[in-house]
Amino acid sequence: MSEAGGGLGCGSPVPQRGPWSLVAATAALYLVSATSVWTAGATPMSREEKQKLGNQVLEMFDHAYGNYMEHAYPADELMPLTCRGRVRGQEPSRGDVDDALGKFSLTLIDSLDTLVVLNKTKEFEDAVRKVLRDVNLDNDVVVSVFETNIRVLGGLLGGHSLAIMLKEKGEYMQWYNDELLQMAKQLGYKLLPAFNTTSGLPYPRINLKFGIRKPEARTGTETDTCTACAGTLILEFAALSRFTGATIFEEYARKALDFLWEKRQRSSNLVGVTINIHTGDWVRKAFTTDFRVHWAQHPLRPEFAESTYFLYKATGDPYYLEVGKTLIENLNKYARVPCGFAAMKDVRTGSHEDRMDSFFLAEMFKYLYLLFADKEDIIFDIEDYIFTTEAHLLPLWLSTTNQRISKKNSTSEYTELDDSNFDWTCPNTQILFPNDPLYAQSIREPLKNVVDKSCPRGVIRVEESFRSGAKPPLRARDFMATNPEHLEILKKMGVSLIHLKDGRVQLVQHAIQAASSIDAEDGLRFMQEMIELSSQQQKEQQLPPRAVQIVSHPFFGRVVLTAGPAQFGLDLSKHKETRGFVASSKPYNGCSELTNPEAVMGKIALIQRGQCMFAEKARNIQNAGAIGGIVIDDNEGSSSDTAPLFQMAGDGKDTDDIKIPMLFLFSKEGSIILDAIREYEEVEVLLSDKAKDRGPEMENEEQPSSENDSQNQSAEQTISISQAVDLVDQKSSEESSLNSHSDSSPADTDNAAGISSAEQTSNPTESQEPTSLDGECTDLDNQPQEQSETEEDSNPNVSWGKKVQPMDSILADWNEDIEAFEMMEKDEL
Repeated sequence: MSEAGGGLGCGSPVPQRGPWSLVAATAALYLVSATSVWTAGATPMSREEKQKLGNQVLEMFDHAYGNYMEHAYPADELMPLTCRGRVRGQEPSRGDVDDALGKFSLTLIDSLDTLVVLNKTKEFEDAVRKVLRDVNLDNDVVVSVFETNIRVLGGLLGGHSLAIMLKEKGEYMQWYNDELLQMAKQLGYKLLPAFNTTSGLPYPRINLKFGIRKPEARTGTETDTCTACAGTLILEFAALSRFTGATIFEEYARKALDFLWEKRQRSSNLVGVTINIHTGDWVRKAFTTDFRVHWAQHPLRPEFAESTYFLYKATGDPYYLEVGKTLIENLNKYARVPCGFAAMKDVRTGSHEDRMDSFFLAEMFKYLYLLFADKEDIIFDIEDYIFTTEAHLLPLWLSTTNQRISKKNSTSEYTELDDSNFDWTCPNTQILFPNDPLYAQSIREPLKNVVDKSCPRGVIRVEESFRSGAKPPLRARDFMATNPEHLEILKKMGVSLIHLKDGRVQLVQHAIQAASSIDAEDGLRFMQEMIELSSQQQKEQQLPPRAVQIVSHPFFGRVVLTAGPAQFGLDLSKHKETRGFVASSKPYNGCSELTNPEAVMGKIALIQRGQCMFAEKARNIQNAGAIGGIVIDDNEGSSSDTAPLFQMAGDGKDTDDIKIPMLFLFSKEGSIILDAIREYEEVEVLLSDKAKDRGPEMENEEQPSSENDSQNQSAEQTISISQAVDLVDQKSSEESSLNSHSDSSPADTDNAAGISSAEQTSNPTESQEPTSLDGECTDLDNQPQEQSETEEDSNPNVSWGKKVQPMDSILADWNEDIEAFEMMEKDEL
């Protein structure tokens, strides 16, 4: 995935904010397409309905922002499932996702200008006072330069922009004296050391207190960064220079941008995904424009709402209002929980993640409100401002302040270009979209087929080959790596074949190396087919995760937990879901005959992992009359966020006697159910292959809600310009998809399940649990996991909790960037 390119089909672009933006936009589209279709035309939306939808957005923002302030502030983010703040170092590390957290009340800063856009001026004034009073930017914590720039620096500048606007109006912020701007300047100077490289491209991470490279900094050894991380700082840094008169910020950001522009691909003016900050070499050149669900999570990213807003603003087509309406409905249906909005761990099952990123408030509600707002609904003219990457507002008059002239770059041989000479920049929308009500429809109509297996152009290419009598293009299903003719065709299509040391074969395509544009297109289609073929093989070898949905008061189905399935018992993907109240078994480990059969009779039994095999636990609770079982991990703090999900295997014996469904929850997810029992006593859950619709029908308890049929839809289509695909023989694929680990000793497991010693040692983490004897566990998610990271807070004014960071964690932090991209590439394959 690329932060510099990508689109919603056959080359049409979407705004990007980082490496996962297209994934998020695709996942959001998956949610929207669940209840909407491409239409030939849409009727105008009435003023009353637009106002109603705008008010609904305001209520949703209040729900999210209010819960953050009540349960999380001054922490960086809200954890909406557990109703508490996320403090870095006190929660298991999520890898580079945590780089956005700097113990500087991130969500509050990111929400400042959203409050003004939503006409919450009094709340804005209160929020600014809290930022000035509580926020500390001198913390000993390693943060992402990119995320800190767009969220914190951008948030401070956006807040300053609207603070001076309100002050000029004379009612609010009369006390304000550029305090947010001074904080932004302080932060800008803290980020400047990141640019201390030969190329001028910034390091991806920096320590807010110690900067770069010092032993205390724990960063500064990285070699690569993403293109957006290096090239999009120009908006905030230039605005900071023009607000303050300190030109150094714009100079450094402009130098990095000019360097990237010099390294562009000259025939297309495109840049790559990842670049070496010291040499300027492109590390990855892997963008895609497909609709398939590579990563099923939807972390409430706003790119889809952003695209919808700008498309409506450019075309005036009411179709996009209907898209926004559907997006609002689905956010409330699938993501809303009692303490805010929870990210979707899997849009196919409806399971949640205990996560509500700051950009949800900074961008999602801002774009949705503006989509339905008329000019008189906003207290200032939105056309006087430009949106940054994080949707922060900068006044357009900055573009005429302290203008710079073209000059010779002191570190290279090229001259900075005058932007006015770029005749390829985006044209005026009044010229691009004539006053023709059918024009937008004519643009959209050809794109409605992108949800099919392939883009229309690729289909036409194949059909033309058959009609002309020419030999049809090589199909992935027919490819043989030992066929010389096939290898020659690959070369013509710009596809290289690489033999790896471990015996695998890897394919990489560079369209520019193809013999012609037609051959390059054939190469794109071939790589697309190869990815789909590989993905299909993986699906056949793995069981999907299951869902545990809390349906009783006050949850009413709004909390969904990701669960691992079992290889025995009732298969929830083939049978009706199981619904019932939960009860803890005694003994809690379920390894002997239950002493409280009356408590679990007709209920779903909760059992702790460990001491015996999973199948033995299932038999004991089934004999006591339980209608299902949930095994909760005995490793405190474990979570599906940080550990690979697995399926529970049997004990090597015939398990046909087990008739009830069995699911597995990690400790963190299981604690949510246990906490609910302690607070509400009676807790009812639904065990299913995917979550059911959450709505009034669950709250009224009149009838169980039906499945969302469209969740079974999977729009599959891939176009790749640079793609790597591993071709593994069937035996190797089967072995790699069955990475097994056991809670029992090697001897016990060998006798019980008959697996090889190689399989037993494939997951070394399990050797640390010699007392658990649940049985064989097969990985569902082979994605590498980050180790827990702890960082000591240097802020004496706020109690964040203090932990000592181990050396292993520090070393892992230095290598995080490389590992993250390797993980992304592995997932993509």
